[in-house]
Amino acid sequence: MPQLSQAVAEEPSMDLPIIDLDIYRSSAKSPAAQEECARAARALITYGALVLHDSRVSESDNEAFLDLLEDYFAQPTETLRKDERPELGYQVGVTLENTEKPKCAVDEPCLDVIRRLAPAERPLDISGHQPDPKCRFFHRMGEPAPYATQFPGLNAENVIPEAGEIRERWTPVMETWGKSMKSAVSGLAEMAAVGMGLPAETFTDAGRYGPHLLAPTASDLSKYGAKDTILAGFHTDLNFLTIHGRSRYPGLHVWARNTGRRIAVGIPRPPPDQPGSYLLVQAGKQLEHLTGGLVKAGFHEVIVNDATIRTITTRRDAYPDRPLVRISSTMFWHLSSDYDLSPIPALADQAKAVRAANFDLGRDEGAEVEYEPMKVGQQVQK
Repeated sequence: MPQLSQAVAEEPSMDLPIIDLDIYRSSAKSPAAQEECARAARALITYGALVLHDSRVSESDNEAFLDLLEDYFAQPTETLRKDERPELGYQVGVTLENTEKPKCAVDEPCLDVIRRLAPAERPLDISGHQPDPKCRFFHRMGEPAPYATQFPGLNAENVIPEAGEIRERWTPVMETWGKSMKSAVSGLAEMAAVGMGLPAETFTDAGRYGPHLLAPTASDLSKYGAKDTILAGFHTDLNFLTIHGRSRYPGLHVWARNTGRRIAVGIPRPPPDQPGSYLLVQAGKQLEHLTGGLVKAGFHEVIVNDATIRTITTRRDAYPDRPLVRISSTMFWHLSSDYDLSPIPALADQAKAVRAANFDLGRDEGAEVEYEPMKVGQQVQK
């Protein structure tokens, strides 16, 4: 078992580490691959996030995905409403703007995290508990389980939009991009397991039948483009790992666990002679639970900042006929709903060591969390 507690002694830079999945895929047992796996594990512990390079992921597939979702969300509200499934808890189909509320605004442990941040590093104020002005679409990318799940509502059939031109493009584009993201994040899950001293398949086996979701959000910047508008309030994700392709508009901030620094995320573009894409990966609550807090789910927000406003101006001039909609190219990778979620003892022991090391360095992580055993489906529905 590698001693990962050493990660806490390192002062994180303002740039997220870049992990190369190709090194692992080309020769998983090589010393270079093993070191890359260790780097991936340290990055998740230190930051709760990292940038992943995968030569198989096409930039053009992301562009096609962004174009499709911009066109979809530019439709009238009454058309979009046909794709709502509130009776399924919005677990498939569309969720319209001003529906989702950032839970942190009424969650005392989350509010405690904000209080412990330096004033200059705090998120924009969410105390009003206003709903986020973003829409969302959930498109399932899971493999059907060969058994009867206890959580059928979390494994519902996909919704396909009715509008003819969009409907024709929908499934090919969503499936192509979704499979690329799923393959990349599954590879990173293997690397993280190896880097934590576990068999490579530990996490991927646990997530084989997970209700993975291609989950783009959409923010209408013609309506919500004012400086300091909160598009997605300060929060963590409840799934295992979240992966993002590049958005066309900046505005995402993440917080590094060790320092509480607010980091403006920029996903680099690969140079012209390098295949593939760079993708942002963030730790979610299921990973935190399974590691007993060794990895903490990463807090993040999406806002309109100066860089967003500059990009709005640039794109309005360059593409006057395109919808002014910020799409997040996002997938939520989940553990299987019926999986027994309980901390892995060896990782829980390492988590205690990391917590103690942070305490010795004067880093207050707040009250200790108890990770009670439960089904993943129960964790999602809490």
